[in-house]
Amino acid sequence: MLKLTLPPAKPLIKAGDKEVLLVTNADLRESANVACWPVQNKFEDKLEKALSGRFGVQAKRAHLFKGDKGHGFISSQREGSDLFATIDPQSPVIVLLTAWQYSHHLAPSLAKHKGPVLLLANFDGTWPGLVGMLCMAGTLTSLGKSYSRLWSSDFDDEFFFKGLDSWLKTGTIKHETSYLHPVDATHPASKTPAWAIGQQVGEFVLRNKEIMGLFDSFCMGMINGVFPQKALVDIGMPMESLSQSALLVEMAKVPQSLREECLTWYEERGMQFDFGSDPAKELTRDQVLEQCAMMIAMARFTQRFGLTSVGVQYQQGLAHSCAASDFAEGAIGSTARFPIPDENGKIIRASKPITCINEVDMGTGIPQTMLFRLLDSLGLPSETTLHDIRWGSEYEGTFYWDFEISGSVPFEHLKGGIAGATGYRQPAMYFPKGGSSIHGQGKAGTLIWARAHYEGTQVHLHVGTGKAVELPAAEFERRRKATTYEWPLLNCTLDGVGRDDLMAGHQSNHITVAYVDEDKLQDVLRAFVAQAITQGIKVCVAGDAFKRL
Repeated sequence: MLKLTLPPAKPLIKAGDKEVLLVTNADLRESANVACWPVQNKFEDKLEKALSGRFGVQAKRAHLFKGDKGHGFISSQREGSDLFATIDPQSPVIVLLTAWQYSHHLAPSLAKHKGPVLLLANFDGTWPGLVGMLCMAGTLTSLGKSYSRLWSSDFDDEFFFKGLDSWLKTGTIKHETSYLHPVDATHPASKTPAWAIGQQVGEFVLRNKEIMGLFDSFCMGMINGVFPQKALVDIGMPMESLSQSALLVEMAKVPQSLREECLTWYEERGMQFDFGSDPAKELTRDQVLEQCAMMIAMARFTQRFGLTSVGVQYQQGLAHSCAASDFAEGAIGSTARFPIPDENGKIIRASKPITCINEVDMGTGIPQTMLFRLLDSLGLPSETTLHDIRWGSEYEGTFYWDFEISGSVPFEHLKGGIAGATGYRQPAMYFPKGGSSIHGQGKAGTLIWARAHYEGTQVHLHVGTGKAVELPAAEFERRRKATTYEWPLLNCTLDGVGRDDLMAGHQSNHITVAYVDEDKLQDVLRAFVAQAITQGIKVCVAGDAFKRL
């Protein structure tokens, strides 16, 4: 006879009358959690005061401060799973997010939670919570879980109080997302020559396949960045699964002389590196030489496997093995690039960017790879990148976003190009082995932006347009200091899409951008939408881009 022995169930943590359970999530890296805790603690106090003072509701913390760790965050999937095993499935839960967080710590449990769930973020550039919330929101959408989202700078404005009141009374918050306009093949723009061009590109992709090569395909807890294989196959963009261990092997084959030649090439073209002597805290030449080897190795894999685009997971893989991947990623994604030879001396993909899928996020890899194929086929600049939707604030009455990638962008996206770039050591809190960022100010110009997400195995794409601006030096410096100083920063507006629009409807912490001249923007937009629809993707066009279509 079978005998079943399971660990005993623990007593359930329940929210009583006029109580909500409070859960908080953050990083896998404890160094980051300790640094981020003071901001979290401050906003917990603000939330508790708002709940009790305004609504007579108590926030009941579902997990304790960890004195031995120096913070009170959930910091692993096991910890999150064990916690929710003890939470009453019907209790209302607020997930307070003030820092970058690994969604997979909580998402598998939140997806099965029956009570109302509120994702609450501080709208602040410091760590930041709004990025973590957008990641968790996109993750829960992809998992088919209903939830509410809310954001605020100080937890004391009427928008915040109104949203919190709605969630406490009804378990939901309804945000306006009418800025997103569904578009299909019956749209009037389908009669234009640009639409026909997009259809041809889409048919090319479906017939020939655009293979995305990813060195380990799960990064930073982003479940929303890992698409089902069927979703990728259906749109003609399958994944080549590569191992970062193989990347290390390939890097080791790059001779020192070629590494030196590569670094010298960028120095001669004006890039400045903030070199020091202490590798634990400062950028060293050896770190950048290792990044050069990584770029060369990535290009050789691209040629070997016939990839259209390539991405390195890095963060929780190579971070303790070698210098950060960022310089390699930005440089390989540039048209102006050190001529990378294969093993036989032939230059790999000369005069073309090799599209780099930063953080192996398939939701940006899809539009990046599609835009490369479209723009390159039209003879237009085809460099793309993702950015974190990091923060934003007003300047002289206009709200400007701060889009900031964690380390690098193509040089063509910077004011001054290579000569406008500075290499800083990546923050030791995240990158123990160092490595150079590619810092600079995003150049002014018109943009097309996009983001893919999945529902079931159906790929969805949000598409819009925007304007990058070069803010005055003092204002740009203020924003750098309010975010991560070492990273490249793009300031922009999105056409017809306000701050709260994007926060309400975007399904990711990331956004893809490409520069397109104003006189060609309408035609490229039409072609890109047609390409996506032809590939079987459901498309929404955002804000004023819908009028432009």
